[in-house]
Amino acid sequence: MKRFSPPQGRRPAAPPWWFTVPALLLFAFVVLVPSARGVHYAFTDWDGLDPDLAFIGLDNFTAMADDPDALQAIWHTLLIAVAITVLQNGLGLLLALGVNTAIKSRNLLRVLLFAPAVVAQIVTAYLWRNLLGPDGAVNSLLAGLGLDSWQRNWLGDPDLALWMIVLVVVWQYAGYSMVIFIAGLQSIPKEIHEAAAIDGTGPVRRFWSVTRPLLAPAITINVMLSVIGGLKLFDQVYGMTGGGPGHATDTISTLIYKDAFTLGEFGYSIALAVVLTVIVAAISASQYTVLNRNEKAAS
Repeated sequence: MKRFSPPQGRRPAAPPWWFTVPALLLFAFVVLVPSARGVHYAFTDWDGLDPDLAFIGLDNFTAMADDPDALQAIWHTLLIAVAITVLQNGLGLLLALGVNTAIKSRNLLRVLLFAPAVVAQIVTAYLWRNLLGPDGAVNSLLAGLGLDSWQRNWLGDPDLALWMIVLVVVWQYAGYSMVIFIAGLQSIPKEIHEAAAIDGTGPVRRFWSVTRPLLAPAITINVMLSVIGGLKLFDQVYGMTGGGPGHATDTISTLIYKDAFTLGEFGYSIALAVVLTVIVAAISASQYTVLNRNEKAAS
């Protein structure tokens, strides 16, 4: 049977716009309506149980501005997001450059480096909590090497605990960033590198002037994912330290959980969630605008 093909020079007619109505209704029912109801609770004194609640306006947000724990959690969230973004993408790029070569074990190395990313976050958190405990494997290894002075209470020291969480997240997801960078590297034509080498450019100059601009799409994706993931970080923090010692590692996400399910302050915790949503949206939008502009300039 002869297949029908549209006449030359004519594009197929676009589907009618009302085809999207069922999907839009489902999206509104599943996402928009619950989100709107949630935002409404941020302006109430709801305790999560009593159906009678009072509208209190901006009191939750005003209380947040005077709450040192909330301000500290916001600072920790931003600090973690920046640290994870820099370290994870820097290490991921170095790993990608290392395994994107002709070494025979490159495929095995890619699998091993990516493997931690497929492990559940809470499992990783409990694993490292045991490894970094006072009697954990890390301190035992240091003692076995005669480095007793290096032993620390890694997760019990307020000055170290936050950075231990950052290092664990970077360890788990550096391989994830590596895979995205490898995809970007393999999309760069070899002829470009060969031409640059013939022109006499060294490896560092060749990477900075040739490879880096062509990696702009991969950089955009990796930075966006790591920033959003860092801002929403919960499992690793809750599993490793529970936000402690004290409030030394609390993030907005862990504080939301504590205020809602420990203190019963659901209205206040939802207000924190609204602030987190605004922070994620604002940073992601501005970051995407800058990266997308740089990506277009590089192309």
